[in-house]
Amino acid sequence: MTDISNRTAFITGGANGIGLGIARSLARAGARLVLVDLDADALERAAAELSEKTEVYTAVLDVRDRIAYAQVADDAEAKLGPVSILANNAGVAGGAPANKLTYELWDWGMGINLDGVINGIQTFVPRIIERGNGGHVINTASAAGLVAGAGNSLYCTAKFAVVGMSEALSLELEPQGIGVTLLCPGPCATDIIARTRAVQPKVTRSMSAEQRSNAFARNEEAKKYLENGTPPDAVGDMVCEAIREIRLYVHTDRRALEQIKDRMAALLDAMPPAA
Repeated sequence: MTDISNRTAFITGGANGIGLGIARSLARAGARLVLVDLDADALERAAAELSEKTEVYTAVLDVRDRIAYAQVADDAEAKLGPVSILANNAGVAGGAPANKLTYELWDWGMGINLDGVINGIQTFVPRIIERGNGGHVINTASAAGLVAGAGNSLYCTAKFAVVGMSEALSLELEPQGIGVTLLCPGPCATDIIARTRAVQPKVTRSMSAEQRSNAFARNEEAKKYLENGTPPDAVGDMVCEAIREIRLYVHTDRRALEQIKDRMAALLDAMPPAA
């Protein structure tokens, strides 16, 4: 088991949604918290709430900025001590149909959803290994990192990569006393759609009135879908339990079960006959 009490946890996207749910659960378990996010107002609210339970350090950070990331990491460890729990949670939900994607959208989506995770790993994992006191890494992927969906190629590309990265890291880090948890949420009751739309680069390729109307309808449907999803605080408790049990996979619901089964069956059916 991994003891959470008296460890310092670094949570990206920690002021909203799932990140805040993870922060609340870790605070109850006795961890000190470093919360980074782009939303300065939300960081202030989270710090006011959580500082009643534990020590909290916050910083505005774009996880794509490696120089700023390293500086925040140094400052946080100077304030709260060595980070040994890392939650790479910051993410966005945007994208566009394949014929409307641009390099700008690709760079933005991959930069946050994949490079942000890489930057967290590269910043902290060597430190955790060198200190030799064990620890835990949580990478937030998605059910969309296990099964693909039409019109979701940008998001799936990043999330499938996070899945593979996490599975490989778990094999490498286990002998060094560092656990890895891969969080694959289904729908969760967060405002990620609205927050994504506020920062996503515009689709620069022209869209017809019908295409704009369809995009708006999909956006509203997605928001309603998430409203009925798993509460972020419940997800945080699932993550906390997975850290304690050093469990690799966390699903927040069973909605993708049949799709995962179908994908696994298709992969196995494609294997060549036994010699």
